[in-house]
Amino acid sequence: MAGNVMGQADQAQEQGRTPTPHEITFELNGNQQTVQLDPRTTLVDLLREHLHLPGTKKGCDHGACGACTVHVNGERVLSCLTLAATLNDAKVTTIEGISPEDELHPIQEAFLRCDAYQCGYCTPGQIMSGIACIEEGHARNGEEEAREWMSGNLCRCSAYPNILAALRQTAGAESAEDPASKVKVLSLKEARN
Repeated sequence: MAGNVMGQADQAQEQGRTPTPHEITFELNGNQQTVQLDPRTTLVDLLREHLHLPGTKKGCDHGACGACTVHVNGERVLSCLTLAATLNDAKVTTIEGISPEDELHPIQEAFLRCDAYQCGYCTPGQIMSGIACIEEGHARNGEEEAREWMSGNLCRCSAYPNILAALRQTAGAESAEDPASKVKVLSLKEARN
């Protein structure tokens, strides 16, 4: 079905027609928004290109990396796969809206404490997924469940142990000790085996 819809949109564009703009009204980070948009616009593009909120990252643009994770009506969603036109009356929360201005959310504080970011590109998506993981109780149900919950968020810099430690600390399931002390460093010989 999606291929058929895209085919119709591509055909309309080739014929010099563009789809009729669609108006939606939704809540974004606690503020009411009304926008006119092309019905093919994804949520990540609406946020970044039209509403100038650069925190939500566009990593893969096909739902494989989690960098674009936001919350819609309290649930985590991949904004690169979400058509913005479907969000009328929805409540959308991005990384910019998780805490009052000039304050850090507890999970952001834990990310800093645990050095759970490297280049930082995936961090907003990791944090948004982490908040959902904690709110739904997965971070307190054991390391394996938290790891599985976060498996849809890729970190190409491999900060996974520190990200997991930050989540579990925020959830109160782990002490604030140095997460690096728990990581076993393999020798080259061990890594090859």
